[in-house]
Formats: sequence, C-alpha cells, structure tokens
Amino acid sequence: MTTSEPPTLRILIVDDEPLIRWSLAQTLADRGYSVVETENGEATVEAVSKAAVPFDVALLDLLLPDSNDLAVTRYLRRVAPHTQVILMTALSTPEIERDALEAGVYRVVRKPFEIGEVATLVLEAHQSRDRGRLDLTGSPDSSTGRGRDALDGWRRR
Repeated sequence: MTTSEPPTLRILIVDDEPLIRWSLAQTLADRGYSVVETENGEATVEAVSKAAVPFDVALLDLLLPDSNDLAVTRYLRRVAPHTQVILMTALSTPEIERDALEAGVYRVVRKPFEIGEVATLVLEAHQSRDRGRLDLTGSPDSSTGRGRDALDGWRRR
C-alpha cells in the first residue's frame, strides 16, 4: 500500500503582524511545507528576487507598512506568474476584491480567518495552478520569471 505524501510546497507569508505570520508559518510547516516569512513589501521583493526556486503560493496582507494597495500583488504577478497569490485583508470591499481578482489574485480572504481553512486553501490554490487555470504565456524574462522593470517598479501605483 502506497501512502500519498502531500507535495512540498514553497510558501511565502507576507504580513506585518508577527502573530499572524507565526500562526500561518507553524500550521503550514506542520503540513510539511517550506515557509518563508516577510513583514513588508521591501522584504518581499528581496525574498522573491533571491529565491532560487519560485514560491508556489504567497499569502499576502493587503495593508503593509510600505504598501497599502495592490502594488506588491501586481509585482508578484509580474515577476512570479506561477505563484498563486492569496490576499488577506480586514478591509475587504467589493471593489478591493474585484481589483484583486483582476490583478490575478487566486482568492481574497477576510481577516479574521481560521488558520486551518487558509492552510487548506493554500493546497487548493496550488492544485488549481497545476490544472492549468492560469494563462502564463508572455511572462517577463521567461527563463526566471523576473524582469528588471518589475523589480524596479513594484511601488508604482
């Protein structure tokens, strides 16, 4: 009898609240995922640009100390088009959700949320990507998924 192991996913958690980062990181690590945490947009840009292998899923807070809109989301979608982005926010409105989905976000999750439900959503997002849900043609610098213009312009609004 063969036991099916969960995939080892690379997860990026971006939130300025240490307790939220810690809770998500612990839960996802317990599921066998590799987790990297950042607390702001600048650290996120650095983590993504230095990653030898792109992240599979990013859990991204909408409001960060150095970004209070979808700029980091758009940056991630440009430089890491294979990374599924789940946007977390306490300030969800229909307009924010629409804009986020138009920017390529897989799902918007409202805070507060159940950590276990978000952990399940991470796997769903990854499986959705594997089913070819996204059209990934024409990405910048297709060899790495990272374009210099995208790196320089993550703060452009």
